[in-house]
Amino acid sequence: MTVAVKEEEYVFGVKEGEITVTLEEETGDMISTRERPGSYSESGTSPSEEPDPETSKPARPHHCFQCGKRFIQLGHLKEHKRMHTGEKPYHCSQCEKRFSSSGSLKSHERTHSGEKPFQCSQCGKSFTRLGSLKKHERIHTGEKPYQCAECVKSFSWLEHLEEHKRIHSCEKPYQCSQCGNSFTRLGHLEEHKRIHSGEKPYQCSQCGKSFTRLGSLKKHDRIHSGEKPYQCSQCGKSFTQLGNLKDHKRIHTGEKPFHCSQCGKGFTQAGYLKSHKRTHTGEKPYHCSQCGNHFSTSSNLKKHERIHSVEKPFHCFHCEKSFNKLGKLKQHEQRHTSEKPISTAPPVD
Repeated sequence: MTVAVKEEEYVFGVKEGEITVTLEEETGDMISTRERPGSYSESGTSPSEEPDPETSKPARPHHCFQCGKRFIQLGHLKEHKRMHTGEKPYHCSQCEKRFSSSGSLKSHERTHSGEKPFQCSQCGKSFTRLGSLKKHERIHTGEKPYQCAECVKSFSWLEHLEEHKRIHSCEKPYQCSQCGNSFTRLGHLEEHKRIHSGEKPYQCSQCGKSFTRLGSLKKHDRIHSGEKPYQCSQCGKSFTQLGNLKDHKRIHTGEKPFHCSQCGKGFTQAGYLKSHKRTHTGEKPYHCSQCGNHFSTSSNLKKHERIHSVEKPFHCFHCEKSFNKLGKLKQHEQRHTSEKPISTAPPVD
């Protein structure tokens, strides 16, 4: 059972503004006996402070016959058993939502009251649940207690480790009901569904353009801010997106990982390969709205459209004459530099 808790961070594929708290973390005082304000066991006693794990560990005489988990107090075992039975005896008087433990109900009631009694000592941010505060504190400490057994990668939160494990197992439990595509994370499925619904909840405050993903909006924002955080270590050129930097680096390395299956030609970018394939298929998906001519690439269409718009973006720095094609500008500049093309015509007597 999981309970969603709102926060502001977007970390490792968790849906924007959402952090998941597991039942174990929410009722962590049942197992670890850490004291929490307002929590109590069914026996009426408050859990004691958590002992130092290096000095002593309290006996846990009460164990669950279904899963083997052990507890210090009988009341905590009783609450735990409800996970197996599905019993939820505690209900919210405002929205009728039901819970298996009184502690979970109390935490839920704070969503109605707005009370956030657990505050971060470093940044002042407040939370409705102690478990949420503990998870948040790892942002400041950098603690990553959950480690992958296969690749030794570590994570701050248990649910991030569980999501990561699916990379190794190839498990994709979240499936789109409309097209059948599957995903390793629920957040990725929710983003994907917006392709079908057309929903674009993330809007640019400067130009009003909307996006299906928060990451896409952040990339777009750099157009307005001019920020280019990704820099090439070899030539110093900067880029707004990490993917563009990776593509650029292949200029230095000479790597061409995208190959044409028909002629074997290699390309640095997938987009270049896609355009190249049209030379084999004859496909011309870009058409001029004014004259109907078709072109294989968008750049060729843009060049053609200058004929209709009389746009002349190529300027001569010697006489300020303008041209609609780069080739025409170069021919013109030869007059200024006296770099006349070699004539193949026979000499005149």
